Amino acid sequence: MKTYNFKIYGNKYAVEIGELEDNIIDVTVNGAPYKVELDMELKPKTVKPIVKVTAAPASAQPTAPATRVAPATTSGGGAINSPLPGTVLDVFVKPGDSVKSGQRLLLLEAMKMENSIDSDRDGVVKDVKVSKSDAVMEGQVLIVFE
Repeated sequence: MKTYNFKIYGNKYAVEIGELEDNIIDVTVNGAPYKVELDMELKPKTVKPIVKVTAAPASAQPTAPATRVAPATTSGGGAINSPLPGTVLDVFVKPGDSVKSGQRLLLLEAMKMENSIDSDRDGVVKDVKVSKSDAVMEGQVLIVFE
């Protein structure tokens, strides 16, 4: 598996290019898995995939006030996933912090709105997978609990 780091309009993307089967490539962008379909079949020895990620430049207009979204979904192992794609504006916890259900974990800008990502459980933060100004995809792991 080959890993590339991209910075597009100031947003960071970690892209892992995985296995090729027929014309489908397994790609992981910032921890979120995708299956990319090529418009033609390639042999594995000749694969030199190019990943294009486009993002609109940030608007000069101020963002709307923060809104609360339902607690982010969990995945096995006690993780909080992003409920929608966006940009991390601020992170309010660090590894080792104890958190309560409903506590604000981070602030995510999506579609020109600020969204508070809250904990759906009591626990201790094991790892914070994102930092301020990171671009995240829907379903991407943001915070892992012990």
